[in-house]
Amino acid sequence: MDVLDLTRLQFAVVTIYHYFFVPLSISLAATAAGLQIAWLRTKREDYLHLTKLVGKLLIVTFAVGVVTGLVQEFQFGLGWSAFAKFYGDVFGPTLAIEGMLAFFLEATFLALWYFGWDRLPRAIHTACIMIVAAGTLLSAFIILAANSFMQNPVAYALDPVTGRARLTSFTDLMLNKVNLAAFPHTMAGAIMVGGALLLAIGVWRLAADPAYRVLARLGAWLTLSGGALTALTGDHLGKVITEVQPMKMAAAEALYNSTSGAPFSVFATGAPLPEFSLQIPWLLSILAKGNPGATVEGINDLQAQYVAEYGPGSYVPMIPVAFWTFRLMIGVGMLAAAIAAYYLWRTRKARTAPHWLTRWLPLIPLLPAAANTFGWIFTETARQPWIAFGISKVADGISPGLTSSEVVASLAGFTVVYGIVAVVWLRLVRHLARQPLAPAEVAAEKPEPVPVY
Repeated sequence: MDVLDLTRLQFAVVTIYHYFFVPLSISLAATAAGLQIAWLRTKREDYLHLTKLVGKLLIVTFAVGVVTGLVQEFQFGLGWSAFAKFYGDVFGPTLAIEGMLAFFLEATFLALWYFGWDRLPRAIHTACIMIVAAGTLLSAFIILAANSFMQNPVAYALDPVTGRARLTSFTDLMLNKVNLAAFPHTMAGAIMVGGALLLAIGVWRLAADPAYRVLARLGAWLTLSGGALTALTGDHLGKVITEVQPMKMAAAEALYNSTSGAPFSVFATGAPLPEFSLQIPWLLSILAKGNPGATVEGINDLQAQYVAEYGPGSYVPMIPVAFWTFRLMIGVGMLAAAIAAYYLWRTRKARTAPHWLTRWLPLIPLLPAAANTFGWIFTETARQPWIAFGISKVADGISPGLTSSEVVASLAGFTVVYGIVAVVWLRLVRHLARQPLAPAEVAAEKPEPVPVY
């Protein structure tokens, strides 16, 4: 691997690892706020205990997410300084605002919420966790706007003096059509990840406290509803991506020639795909353009078009990676939603889930986490060779003078540290889940000793 591929691998490792914790923070913050509001309205003690448990899980996850997010932002200067220099005026405001939201707004009010039990009025205390939940959503929206610029560059102009891109409208950057479509899709995926974690903990600890049944079913409902929302928002996002990045959708199907009423391959073999495929007629045209008879542009036609527009070179991404990550994203995510639906069905009206199901359900968080990962791999690799679509290639953004040994050394260091952090996070989550939900009753006070004269 050359220095470019190594730097891309390093950024992928850092980003994917960071994104394990981002959707968890978003969903756990919203769930903690919802449970606390439910407790205030119903006065049910189990809601109070579950609120505190979810809040503790949020704090542990938020801390890891902040640390790994810092490392990710440093990557722009370490490995991609040419990109940062050219687009810094566009990316700078989004990264700065997101950093301030994470460090100041979310962290401050999360601390006030955690230490404010029995110290703040209930309404103000509840408002603190609601602000944290709103802050995570706002933070995600802003940082997704930066990524959406790379998918569909908007709100910029080239400065004739410096030759750098400068931001022309922060509002237009935020309202990028890709961002407006990607944000709800990403948030739906976050709901699935958080719900799956709560479902796993609830099932694992069900014998310890009946309140864990509430947590398990809540997690199952979140996983199922998140799956349904992911499908709906993903349909809209697919149509937007087809409009701004037609090569990405063509690569997702390995569609080489423009086709009217294009089918969707559930499975395919061959090199390069597909030589043999199991197809659903017209489905790709429906997914791409909402019309079963619509024409979907093929890879060959788009390659010729891009050569004429951007100059000689290959504009075709890695077809097998795009093809399979697109299907794994959908398949694994829907499997998690189906399992959650089955659990809800088997536990309706106070029924008990079968042993084989509860034995394996603690592993269910791996499914939506994997679906999110496959989704981001597809999003980023199927954009290649562009770092910002249509205006700058990946090879143009790498730091000058960077060597393979430097990248390998830093990648090895990140891998070791991240491995340690993962173990610590898992042990902390396991420790928190093992704690009794209801605090032990305070032992009766011992009588005052009788003085002996």
